[in-house]
Amino acid sequence: MRFVDRTNETDAARVKRRDRFSVRLLHVLRSDRLGQAALVFLVLIVLAALLGPLVIGDAATHANLGKRFVTPFDPQQGAAYVLGSDALGRSFLARLLVAARTTVVIAVLAVVASALIGSLIGTVVGYLGGRVDSYVMRIADVMQAFPSLLLALIILYTVGPGLVPLIFVLAVARMEVYVRVARAETLAVRERLFVTAARALGAGPIRIVLTQIAPVIAPSLVGLATLEFALVILSESALSFLGLGVQQPDITWGGLIAEGRNYLRDAWWVALLPGLAITLTAVAVNVMADVVRRTTQSD
Repeated sequence: MRFVDRTNETDAARVKRRDRFSVRLLHVLRSDRLGQAALVFLVLIVLAALLGPLVIGDAATHANLGKRFVTPFDPQQGAAYVLGSDALGRSFLARLLVAARTTVVIAVLAVVASALIGSLIGTVVGYLGGRVDSYVMRIADVMQAFPSLLLALIILYTVGPGLVPLIFVLAVARMEVYVRVARAETLAVRERLFVTAARALGAGPIRIVLTQIAPVIAPSLVGLATLEFALVILSESALSFLGLGVQQPDITWGGLIAEGRNYLRDAWWVALLPGLAITLTAVAVNVMADVVRRTTQSD
């Protein structure tokens, strides 16, 4: 097997490699109706999170006690109240859209941070080995011994709730998963012939990790990150429900459930609808994770 130096890879080669993945992804989706539905749903969620708050303006914060607890799908209340209203008469559709933006942003930032840092650490220690590898894995063992949600609770209770602490906690709590997967994948790759050839040609550890190992293990890490996205949304919702997540005036789906739990008898939708959004999003993300896994394995 020859040594392939991807550092000098041409733009045309990169585009061709990316196009192959796109073709495989379309091929898998073409025969998977559930995957198609999940993709459409996630696209709608992202569009709603990005564009919804811009369209609705201040409807999510505008109180109108005359419209307190309007029931969903009441044709006399107009489009703004199609999903009803909350205890202050605010449009619940508007609040769901604003909460979707906050939830998606938190999940994306937490997953990207934990994936990049954890994968880099796992790849480096897996390639170098020795004492550094041993020390890092013992730390990972300690982190794994604590349930991630419990670890997040301890950290948030210490530093206090908020948007930035929540993202930091979710990233740290899930980082050890990427460290373990990246290390295991690197151990399986580092003695292959193309890595040995790169080392023989004088490439340094950083160059080998970035140009030879990282592209090979990336598909596994991408699939893992897709699964982790759903888990982070569930964790964020649980923390916000417990009052340790995002604080007012910012809202998330978990925060909406926390607000609505006191009104379940009078207004079931204020807790059910955000809970349904969380459930459907988590299911759709898991379905897409399976699609990505099958796509990468078909290469």
